[in-house]
Amino acid sequence: MILLSDPAIGRMPIEESGEALRDLRTVQALRLDSRLADPEGAYAHLRLGVVDLLVTAQTMLPPGLRLLVVEGFRPLERQEQYFQAHVDRLRTAHPGHDDVWYHQRASRYISPPEVAPHVTGGAVDLTLCDADGKELWLGTEVNDTDTEDCHTASVEISAEAREHRRILGEMLTTVGLINYPTEWWHWSYGDRYWAYTNGASAARYGPVTQALL
Repeated sequence: MILLSDPAIGRMPIEESGEALRDLRTVQALRLDSRLADPEGAYAHLRLGVVDLLVTAQTMLPPGLRLLVVEGFRPLERQEQYFQAHVDRLRTAHPGHDDVWYHQRASRYISPPEVAPHVTGGAVDLTLCDADGKELWLGTEVNDTDTEDCHTASVEISAEAREHRRILGEMLTTVGLINYPTEWWHWSYGDRYWAYTNGASAARYGPVTQALL
């Protein structure tokens, strides 16, 4: 398992495509959850190419199932706050380790800001729901704490949850997104982790700048 803190991820070059962000609140084909809504509406934005892939993936789902998007783009400053807060929690829960240990352990659950997929607009946290918008159970809550059950391949969850993860994973993988294996809900396209995993020469998306908003 390659973590986002691995130096190989940070070494991946970026050839920024310049692709703009799309506001999912204007995309009727996709359902958007508001639990992580922010005043600026950043959570509702994704690169245009990722939106197209999600819409395609949804057409491949079994009848009665829908994708439920929880969070897309995350500003860099918010990512830095999330990461440092998780490091602080780990220092309290597991005292006595060096900075490298805390950085690597935190990156299992929160992406290091310098390589974070969400700040590129190419990453999305999502799950499944039924036609009425009722969220399906996939073994843990989205953005649950750093436990083995959060790992996509966990066998400690129910058979029903494993099947739901299989359905979600097959559709998203088919259209070209990749999963971060410690978080079943986290999928991305075009970022450094995607580029490394796929053996691409460079990432397509770097951190979002004001010009792309």
